[in-house]
Amino acid sequence: MSAFKHVTDDLSVSPQISVADVAEAARQGFTTIINNRPDGEEPGQPTSAQIEAAARDAGLAYAHIPVRGGPGPAEVEAVKELVDAADGKVLAFCRSGTRSIVTWSIGQAQSGAMSRGELVGLGREAGYDLTGVLGG
Repeated sequence: MSAFKHVTDDLSVSPQISVADVAEAARQGFTTIINNRPDGEEPGQPTSAQIEAAARDAGLAYAHIPVRGGPGPAEVEAVKELVDAADGKVLAFCRSGTRSIVTWSIGQAQSGAMSRGELVGLGREAGYDLTGVLGG
């Protein structure tokens, strides 16, 4: 089972989740899952289609926004829009959770929704170092 790491009341991030983790996410009150991991990145990882089917079965919204390397403007904007529009808590995941929190935090910084210092602090509390991406 993956560890869902609380970032804000609206967002948590996680390393790779399993199909079983989707039901746990629903039990914990998440309403949306964002998959930031490309399919086929590692042998044996669940596919986007498998996670999506589990999400739909659990009544959760699902989006696949794969990030390869650093997030580009399209990925940053797509994640920001989804989190902003979500009706409830969002769980975003990738291999380690780093690409998910980085993609989200860049969108927050660019929009001015949070300061870089606030974002670095939230990242630190969740176990991620965002200083290389955001400074501060």
